[in-house]
Amino acid sequence: MSPKASAVEVEVAGHAVRLSSPDKVYFPGPGYTKRDVFEYYLAVGDGILRALRERPTTLQRFPEGIEGEMFYQKRLPTRGVPPWLESARITFPSGRPADELCPVDLAHVAWAAQMGAVVFHPWPVRRADADHPDELRVDLDPQPGTDFGHAAEAAVALREVLADAGMTGYPKTSGGRGVHVYVRIRPEWDFVLVRRAVIALARELERRRPDLVTTSWWKEERGERVFVDFNQMARDRTIACAYSLRANGRATASTPVTWDELPDVDPDDFDLRTVPERFAKVGDPHAGIDDEAFDLAPLLEWSERDERDGLGDMPYPPDHPKMPGEPKRVQPSKDRDRKK
Repeated sequence: MSPKASAVEVEVAGHAVRLSSPDKVYFPGPGYTKRDVFEYYLAVGDGILRALRERPTTLQRFPEGIEGEMFYQKRLPTRGVPPWLESARITFPSGRPADELCPVDLAHVAWAAQMGAVVFHPWPVRRADADHPDELRVDLDPQPGTDFGHAAEAAVALREVLADAGMTGYPKTSGGRGVHVYVRIRPEWDFVLVRRAVIALARELERRRPDLVTTSWWKEERGERVFVDFNQMARDRTIACAYSLRANGRATASTPVTWDELPDVDPDDFDLRTVPERFAKVGDPHAGIDDEAFDLAPLLEWSERDERDGLGDMPYPPDHPKMPGEPKRVQPSKDRDRKK
């Protein structure tokens, strides 16, 4: 069947979802098609819905496959969408609002796959309270000279820090070289405070493993260590969710793993073909993530302690509005005041 083959209609969660050009190649290396992507998301449905349900979601779309044009869709189209498709309103740091896709069942994920979405980027909030995160995300990003093994080692150390704060974390591969650890929290704090909590958590991890971990925002200061990217908790920053495919030549997937598995896994082993088989065999290691939402107070106490010791806020991303109490956004080697 050619890429211009007839569309097919699939019933998903009680809705008819049209799949057009099912044999269009999306991943040229392994030859995976649009149908393969569509069927992948159906196969891991319970897992990806656990990650996406009721969350405003940005779609990373590749209508012609991963080697074609890519764009991020942050607003649902005003016309041509099914009447059952649901949305959630979010507000960007600029104050501008947007109505994003809000998956409430697997049909929403299937519709997005039909529209060329390969990667799903949910906000760390639920639709009912889009200004207060219920998900604390820690992004462990290996720097040059380090690899996934170092990120996994940092995650294991992070687990102990979280335990000292009375929290349980759930790890997953990023789909690349990094590791993500998620913690459910009560939606009682805004983005500013949740980000400050992550900074405090990262600093404590850095104190315990300065040989392995860095919180330095400036690349020139990181060295060969794993960077804790605290700005992934800034408003409007999102991470590919659990079970999301990644737009690379191998069609890897961001895959939940157990803490026991983490030190020994190879992230390249988790891809469009292998993850559905794994999911059917072992289920979802994140199945219990919603069982308990934790109090952020211990991390905020750490943040207050750090501030008393002279460690205040850290720089926000360059496109973010300047925030109260934020230090200068200039790399140290170019900071004239620092050189004096």
